[in-house]
Amino acid sequence: MSNVWTITVRELKSFFVSPIAYLTSAFFLLVTGALFAAILTSSADASLRPLFGNITFIVLLIAPALTMKVLADERRMGTIELLFTAPVHDWQIVVGKYLGALILYLTMFVGPTLYYFLILRVFGQPEIGPTLTGYLGVFLLGASFLAVGVFTSSLTQNQIIAWLGGFAILILLWIADALASWAGYGPVRDAFSYMAITRHYENFLRGVVELADVLYPLSIVAVFLFLTTQLLQSRRWR
Repeated sequence: MSNVWTITVRELKSFFVSPIAYLTSAFFLLVTGALFAAILTSSADASLRPLFGNITFIVLLIAPALTMKVLADERRMGTIELLFTAPVHDWQIVVGKYLGALILYLTMFVGPTLYYFLILRVFGQPEIGPTLTGYLGVFLLGASFLAVGVFTSSLTQNQIIAWLGGFAILILLWIADALASWAGYGPVRDAFSYMAITRHYENFLRGVVELADVLYPLSIVAVFLFLTTQLLQSRRWR
């Protein structure tokens, strides 16, 4: 695991010398702050549930932006060849870079939103249970989105294409519930319905944690990190 942690730290350092992390973090906090203020003044409801309900699409935009450089830039700069010659496994490269993006997401994006909860605690009595499950949902949502972004970043050396690819996949998962309605009945409808991000995320907003809703984002993480590892391994032999 030391190799994974070394790559994670290296990735975090690269994030903090790049303007992308600061710009996306500023965008995220600006939009969520405006949403929080608007929801609070219009509903006077001491709850983060409306904010969590709107945060999904914002995370959908920023997650591919956080990960678009992790492997695409290594390919563009030619430094990925150095990683291939280093005594590390491909899965360690993938997991290390993924953890770097995940730690950044938690510390610079999710963490600062705790300030909104503290404000609610000062002026009201927000429910602790739905707040905790809401944060769990935001964490799992971001974790799955970042895994998709790492995969699309491994497909190209162009960061914009990596972002567009990640965004396209996430949009498909976003509208899967609508596709299920169009599919009629049967296994195709069931498949689209299970793939729908919003369907699994809604339970967290209601304060409900079901095993299927936890396994869904974790399965996305496992599948896309596995695919990324396989892609790196295939390039070693070209």
